[in-house]
Amino acid sequence: MPESLSVLRDTAVDKPIIHAERIFDGAIFTLERETFEYNSGQLTREFLGHPGAVAIVAVDADERIVVIKQYRHPVRKRMWEIPAGLLDIVGEEPLDAAKRELAEEVDLTADTWQPLVTINNSPGGSSEQLQVFLATDLHPTATPFDREAEESDMQVGWAPVDVIVDAILARRVGNPSLIAGVLGYLAWRSRS
Repeated sequence: MPESLSVLRDTAVDKPIIHAERIFDGAIFTLERETFEYNSGQLTREFLGHPGAVAIVAVDADERIVVIKQYRHPVRKRMWEIPAGLLDIVGEEPLDAAKRELAEEVDLTADTWQPLVTINNSPGGSSEQLQVFLATDLHPTATPFDREAEESDMQVGWAPVDVIVDAILARRVGNPSLIAGVLGYLAWRSRS
């Protein structure tokens, strides 16, 4: 019997793994191959193993969202994004990682935090799960953070929500954290 669609919820499923191997071990991700039982047979899938990530929709008192423009080599673009980062510190809770990333990327702290949305960026090919948090009651950090690599020349700015939504709907921006975070924020705001 089909489940009710009055409440949608993804369901965790633990399929028996028959064989697993790591094909590649990189700085950020791994390439995994797993063979698992599925229905009455077996399937083999390769996917990117990823530690997970967090992103932050930081909204000021004027309903502006802090955005950054950062170089992303795989797509050869400087992309407008919201602050984000990897869950690459063993044992660090996602909220603590979000607080750390907000300070490291845009020199801000927030008094009020709450979970906003969770997305699996490419569930057919990656284990990455992105947890997006809403941060409000913002304050500058005591000292600016020293940024390196792609973060060394990123631009930081404040954009009104409507400007970001216009850019999303006109397909002028394509970062999934920005899109899911800002549209999630709009839905949350309309229900609060």
